Amino acid sequence: MNKVLENLVEGIKKIDIPTLVIVLFLVLLFIIAEFTQTSVSSLLSDSVVRIGMNGVLVLAMLPTIRAGIGPNFGLPVGIIGGLLGVLIIMQFKIVGITGFLLALLLSVLFNLAFGYAYAWLLDRVRGQEMMVETYIGYSVVAFTSIMWLLLPFTSPEMVWAIGGKGLRYTLTLDNYFDKILNNFLRFKIGDAFYFPTGLILFFALMCFVIYLFFKTRTGLSIDLTGQNELYAVSSGVNPRKARRSAVILSTVLGGVGIIVYAQSYGFLQLYQAPLSMTFPAVASILIGGASIKRATVANVVLGTILFQTLLTVSLPVLSQVTRGDITEVMRLIVSNGMILYALTRTQKEAS
Repeated sequence: MNKVLENLVEGIKKIDIPTLVIVLFLVLLFIIAEFTQTSVSSLLSDSVVRIGMNGVLVLAMLPTIRAGIGPNFGLPVGIIGGLLGVLIIMQFKIVGITGFLLALLLSVLFNLAFGYAYAWLLDRVRGQEMMVETYIGYSVVAFTSIMWLLLPFTSPEMVWAIGGKGLRYTLTLDNYFDKILNNFLRFKIGDAFYFPTGLILFFALMCFVIYLFFKTRTGLSIDLTGQNELYAVSSGVNPRKARRSAVILSTVLGGVGIIVYAQSYGFLQLYQAPLSMTFPAVASILIGGASIKRATVANVVLGTILFQTLLTVSLPVLSQVTRGDITEVMRLIVSNGMILYALTRTQKEAS
């Protein structure tokens, strides 16, 4: 019995304090939910959907962190590539699983090019990547906001009704591949819990693929570069090439992630919307126990579960208690607070 308690204490010590606080807060929210009119089954069902739809975007943070670059604050670069892939599919009215797969393929092709250019730029600003990534993200979103008005898309479902030019702010995917992953092998438990089997399987598959990737020669080179660049050079690794591979992979995952998110959400959001995707993804992986220098697939899964469940549960439960909506305030506190915590923790480790 004493050994079990010792192992439990040791396990708790390995968990970051913010992660432990959020876990305890979630437990408290579920306890409160039992004493309100909120359906716990419905909350759990919504949480599972949000975990699946945001998981790949969080996974996109992993390669750059393991390469020693830090979280990819330039995630909008990959998101733009994913949006372009979907827009082309919508223009040619390719629907169903074929449209979804072709959108993924186009996204990968676009983001191989975008990621290479993005990696080339980051290589020129060594040591200041995270700051420059943020500027790149904002710049790319501003540039594409202009391009959405100029690109030659002509589908009546996509362009403004008045004038017939320029893409709308929000495009529906109802007639294309809306919830194609969510509804695949979906099943119901009890009265209100629906399990989106296809969505979770896709997230699990992506995690497994990335796990296997970091067992390959390229993945090990990225890891070695992030841990000790001098040792990586002495071992025959090209650090510049390893970092470039990490940035390209992160950009590709960002494109895949936004397509998965859009099919689950049912809409495609353009213009300034990609800017809102970065900070929740960064906060999620940090909540899972990652730092800005080390991360694992387990950190991605745990962080996504905690962050998305917190946002999903807090809205209905706290609105019952406070008679108001403080979810957006909580999201900002948690996401920005976790990023600040990770940055200050890194400074302490360095000193």
